[in-house]
Amino acid sequence: MAAPPARARADYDYLIKLLLIGDSGVGKSCLLLRFSDGSFTTSFITTIGIDFKIRTIELDSKRIKLQIWDTAGQERFRTITTAYYRGAMGILLVYDVTDESSFNNIRNWIRNIEQHASDNVNKILVGNKADMDESKRAVPTSKGQALADEYGIKFFETSAKTNMNVEEVFFSIARDIKQRLAESDSKAEPQTIRINQPDQGAGSSQGAQKSACCGS
Repeated sequence: MAAPPARARADYDYLIKLLLIGDSGVGKSCLLLRFSDGSFTTSFITTIGIDFKIRTIELDSKRIKLQIWDTAGQERFRTITTAYYRGAMGILLVYDVTDESSFNNIRNWIRNIEQHASDNVNKILVGNKADMDESKRAVPTSKGQALADEYGIKFFETSAKTNMNVEEVFFSIARDIKQRLAESDSKAEPQTIRINQPDQGAGSSQGAQKSACCGS
């Protein structure tokens, strides 16, 4: 007997792969740890290569399994991480609000996304370490919002330390991706109906169209 489809066997409705990118030291690993495990550590361990966590959430009565990949931010590891752009459905661009260079480098990260990621990947801009004293802040909130507006993406300021907006960021991008996936599913259905209603004389092309549809 044939095995049931993966969706039927799984304990979730959608599997969404997210990618955290940004310069080294902006707090990507801390954001991931806070969201996946509900914990925060001040010990700084640089991520070498790739690490990932999984958390399943409920969104609009659907179970969403989030597979969140944490990339190394250093230049010398950039070649490792490019391969991981391809399968990403959502990308969180993270900078440190106390480090202006990490903010300025967001444009470089966006160029990387445009080169390596899917055209329809969802993006969100995250200014982390917003709990820091205002005297240490190097990037005003308005500047972060302006950059997000320029690229037409959402913007959040977060603090992995105090858990400010961490859940909101991940839920926001997951909801947008789920909506995109649901819309693409619904758009695909009427196409199938049209394919199955050709002229009587087009039997052979009908078969070809059907197999192409099912194989995509």
